[in-house]
Formats: sequence, C-alpha cells, structure tokens
Amino acid sequence: MTEITWLTQEAHDRLTAEFEDRQGPNRAEITKKIEAAREEGDLKENGGYHAAREEQGKNEARIRQLRQLLENSQIGVPEAKEGEVSHGKVITVRLIDFDDEERFLLGSREEAAHAAIDVYSPTSPLGAAVLGKQVGEKTSYQLANGKDMAVEILKVEDYTPS
Repeated sequence: MTEITWLTQEAHDRLTAEFEDRQGPNRAEITKKIEAAREEGDLKENGGYHAAREEQGKNEARIRQLRQLLENSQIGVPEAKEGEVSHGKVITVRLIDFDDEERFLLGSREEAAHAAIDVYSPTSPLGAAVLGKQVGEKTSYQLANGKDMAVEILKVEDYTPS
C-alpha cells in the first residue's frame, strides 16, 4: 500500500504547476533539442544530442515522481487530538541529554524546499519517534552512531506557510 503524503495547499499547487510544465512546455522544448541535434548527423559523437537525451530522462523521471506524489497526496493535516504530534505540525522538543530545544515541521521533503523552518520526515528517526505522541511525553530515537537520543515533546503547533 502506498503511503499518503500530506501537503499544504501551497505545496500542492506548486507541484501541480511543475507537473503541468514538465509534461507540456518543458517536454516539447527537450524534444525540439533532440530533433535539432539529430539533424546535425553522427549521433555517436554528438554531445548536444546526448545532453538532450539525458535531460529528457531526468524530466520524465521527475514527471513520474510528481504523478505518483500528487496521486497519493492529501491537502491539509490528518485529524489529531489537541497536543498530539502529527503530519503538518510544528513540534518543539527538548533534547534531554543536552538540555537544548529543537523546533521543526513534521512534513514531506516537498515542503522542505520552501519552508522557513527545518523539516523532518515522519519516517526519519526523530519524526517516527515523536509521531502520535502527546505534549509532555518522552521518547527516544537512535542516532546514526547507534546511540539513543532522548527527547521530550514540549509544544505542538499548527504550521502556517510563510
């Protein structure tokens, strides 16, 4: 089963516009570049042809990625109780061992591209550890070096894109 990606309306609109541009004008422009390079002759040593074909491959891959993302996305945030960590919320945690605070948006990487705040995926170690927890709860997650990091959830707020 495919996982739902939660997006803000702004991110959904931006991705839809990119999808339409890549399928239409961008695809047509790349096709013209390939045709022009073919007319130059010998394709084996034609750098413009190979560059255009590579660009075409990257564009088609992004189109497939965007199609899949948009087909499996929901706009908004899932229902959650007051003070519960969920997708699309801004979370403030205390790193217990360091007595330091960290504030981040729990969201998709597509949100991260334009957010004015750090974004952690719900599937990241920290994101997975706090997802579904309540303000005041403590949890831990494993760092890349294998050590555990204990955190306490201090605050859960709605996210407002800037």
